[in-house]
Amino acid sequence: QVQLVESGGGLVQPGGSLRLSCAASGSIFSINGMGWYRQAPGKQRELVAAITSGGSTNYVKSVKGRFTISRDDAKKTVYLQMNSLKPEDTGVYYCNVDVVTDSFRYLELWGQGTLVTVSS
Repeated sequence: QVQLVESGGGLVQPGGSLRLSCAASGSIFSINGMGWYRQAPGKQRELVAAITSGGSTNYVKSVKGRFTISRDDAKKTVYLQMNSLKPEDTGVYYCNVDVVTDSFRYLELWGQGTLVTVSS
């Protein structure tokens, strides 16, 4: 069974930092694109940051300069370092990973979600 497990959410004051992690496990042959989405209360899920297998990154405008996405392919893990957090960053964060399994199936995986609350 191939799955993602997220960790690292929590409550933080404005201006603080958090680091999210998302680890893939199971019969994985290779990992392609990886990304983080968030869903704020009452809003649609949006792409926050993404990273390709080659390491190219892109970010939604509202987090540029504050968030950094990275990946460790040996650990099959993607990270989201979030600095200078603002109340509007509050939401449930989901990782999204495209994998090729050992049986050469292409799968799009979603993490279970982790809540980030930015509040004083």
